Amino acid sequence: MNAIITVDNLSKSYTIGHLATKGDGLRHAIENALRAPFRSRAARQARKKQTEEEFWALRNVDLEIEQGETVGIIGRNGAGKSTLLKILSRITDPTQGRVRLRGRVASLLEVGTGFHPELTGRENIFLNGAILGMRRAEIKRKFDEIVAFSEIEKFIDTPVKRYSSGMYVRLAFAVAAHLEPEILIVDEVLAVGDSAFQKKCLGKMENVARQGRTVLFVSHNLGVVSKLCPRAVLLFDGHKKFDGPASQAISRYLATSFQAEGERSWPNGDGPGNQNVRLRCVRVISGDAPAGEVNIDQPLEIQIDYETLREGMEISTSIHLLDAMGGEILSSINLPSASLEPDPLAFARLPKGLFRASCTIPANFLNESTYGVNIALLNRSYHAEVFEREAIRFRAHDAGGMRGEYTGTWIGVVRPKLAWQTQILS
Repeated sequence: MNAIITVDNLSKSYTIGHLATKGDGLRHAIENALRAPFRSRAARQARKKQTEEEFWALRNVDLEIEQGETVGIIGRNGAGKSTLLKILSRITDPTQGRVRLRGRVASLLEVGTGFHPELTGRENIFLNGAILGMRRAEIKRKFDEIVAFSEIEKFIDTPVKRYSSGMYVRLAFAVAAHLEPEILIVDEVLAVGDSAFQKKCLGKMENVARQGRTVLFVSHNLGVVSKLCPRAVLLFDGHKKFDGPASQAISRYLATSFQAEGERSWPNGDGPGNQNVRLRCVRVISGDAPAGEVNIDQPLEIQIDYETLREGMEISTSIHLLDAMGGEILSSINLPSASLEPDPLAFARLPKGLFRASCTIPANFLNESTYGVNIALLNRSYHAEVFEREAIRFRAHDAGGMRGEYTGTWIGVVRPKLAWQTQILS
């Protein structure tokens, strides 16, 4: 076997700061700054320990990837996936351990990575190729193919700082995939693109893998990981928990990471959001109470509590229902045209205060499974002021009312009661 990526005992730590204690204002900050030169070395070290903490994003990770493999990296937010890819891409250095790479690496980690905002799309293609060690003639040979794949021919001579995030990702992926690196590293950034372009990118990555090049792919969409990657690495709290067949890695991830929650709240006003609006609570209501386990024979209600922090905010709410693999089953937005009963407060000019939006999923609609819910708070331009991935999760089970005499497995992610009728034709 011929390892193209070797990771030995890899660890990465960061120093994170803590907020000053409550009551420390500007006067205290100035006073501490003036007194600092007169404190003893021991006192300065003690004070530093009070405000700083060492955080290990990766700890003792060992990994070998052979040439031509397509490997998924999965795990919850904060598991260390992006840190590992940044070290492999030489964006950051490890604290301990060693990484050996054989061949050129092309990375697509964040929108804008590797592009100079003042340069045009055309100039950035040549810049990226030069960084990968390619000759100008090689880049020119691939140039038309890159531009055609990105579908932004009209803007190729426009500075990329004027690109939308979707245009940025289109060009960045086209460059990374077509300049023939031996190793292609792709993070969740593909989620920025539209569904048609995502499908196009996944097809390209399959082609890259078939050509004998190595692909590392991070995604929360476990269905895509299962389809694209024969092998997957599961990270948990910076440690490698499993490395093997993707199906087994996904099963372990779902078993260890899923926790049904009837309610998730941020009572101190520190929920996801910005200076305009913040999420305060999300609940799954079955019957009259929050429930992490729901019966598919009964309707369930998803409640979203949020706080407007500025007068006149025009807010609407949206949900994305996810299956156990992270695939989107459905989305719903609180619009008069998309709701059974128009909500007079959707996109109304709201005062500062607390509000609750609720969405009802009818009985006999979901299948027996586990589900996640993405929550979005949208402004009048339909841009997300807040987007919380898997804000809450729940399980749906069948108490027997819909199953009847059938004891087998029902196929599909939804299982609605539909109208059936049989007629005698002759």
